[in-house]
Amino acid sequence: MIITSLLDTDLYKFTMMQVVLHHFPGAQVEYRFKCRTPDIPLATIIESIREEITQLCTLRFRPRELDYLRSLRFIKSDFVDFLALFQLNAKYISLEPVRTDDLESGAREGELELVVRGPWLHTILFEIPVLAIINELWFQHTQRLPDYEEGRDRLTAKISLITQDPALAGMRVADYGTRRRFSRLWQDEVLLTLRSTLGEHFAGTSNVFYAMKHGLLPLGTMAHEYLQACQALGPRLRDSQIFGFETWAREYRGDLGIALSDVYGMDAFLRDFDLYFCKLFDGARHDSGDPFDWGDRLLDHYEKNRIDPKTKTMIFSDGLNVPLAIQLFRRFGHRSRMSFGIGTNLTNDLGYQPLQIVLKMVRCNGQPVAKLSDAPEKTMCDDPAYLNYLRQVFDIKAPV
Repeated sequence: MIITSLLDTDLYKFTMMQVVLHHFPGAQVEYRFKCRTPDIPLATIIESIREEITQLCTLRFRPRELDYLRSLRFIKSDFVDFLALFQLNAKYISLEPVRTDDLESGAREGELELVVRGPWLHTILFEIPVLAIINELWFQHTQRLPDYEEGRDRLTAKISLITQDPALAGMRVADYGTRRRFSRLWQDEVLLTLRSTLGEHFAGTSNVFYAMKHGLLPLGTMAHEYLQACQALGPRLRDSQIFGFETWAREYRGDLGIALSDVYGMDAFLRDFDLYFCKLFDGARHDSGDPFDWGDRLLDHYEKNRIDPKTKTMIFSDGLNVPLAIQLFRRFGHRSRMSFGIGTNLTNDLGYQPLQIVLKMVRCNGQPVAKLSDAPEKTMCDDPAYLNYLRQVFDIKAPV
């Protein structure tokens, strides 16, 4: 089995799932898979993927895992009691090769048609392990004798860039790489290496299982799917981002206070992130668009609202590598608290082309939902008319 524990996922899956249990227990959703990397015939490993998903759906939370979750100050006891009964159900996930008659719609031969559809509360934990399964099986299939020494050399070089420069004191890096890791064992080795060599520069990991296993700090708050779902769950579409932030604050009462800024783009985020939210949230996370422009705009926004940026945290997590993180730290480290979540470049850098794969929410309660990213290639929606309407509602120009 590639996935041996239901904790082998990102923390924000549990923090969002708790909100779903308490506020949206009846929500119905749909997720769709997409491989952004061209010419990757994932259908060649479809039977292996099916077998792993079948095994995934046999897992239950172990008593030790439930005790660990209960020890986290923001996880509530009734949610842990629910997880004690929880099991992923294969009836909510379908996996088929792309049909020949779908090729005219832009799909490519050899692609996967992977859909997750069902109650949000019972499907939210599919995304990360399914993506990790596809990644690991693909590299098992294409790289039968991995060059781990090359991976270790690359990792050592990244660590040296940080530890050998005294000017980077205070820079903190976290692992965000579960969904696109080369393998489960390689992520484990990367984390142990980071823990033993980075010292105070190592912030922790988004992976809950490894946080528990190695005594690391688990990191994460909300993902795009949460604010996307609020498009269908809130009282008014234009207020869906505000509704999402307010619901989050009601659930966590000041904890987990990092707001995701790019579901509607930075312009729309800043319009909604007023003085109230500036004070209420601890900071914001960047996940698309120019990170330098984003940082300048966010800090200026705090100053215009008479908030000291040095009391707030900026988290960068969009396709980061260590050199870019260092540039960002040098640009903003003296103006704000900062942290860097690095994914693929930490857990899948052995010299092979990593896969750019996603499993994104496209519908909630039968209604289309979308992410309007500052990076147009990250926009994902299966209804162009709804996408255009969303742009009108949030006053966002379509990409040229």
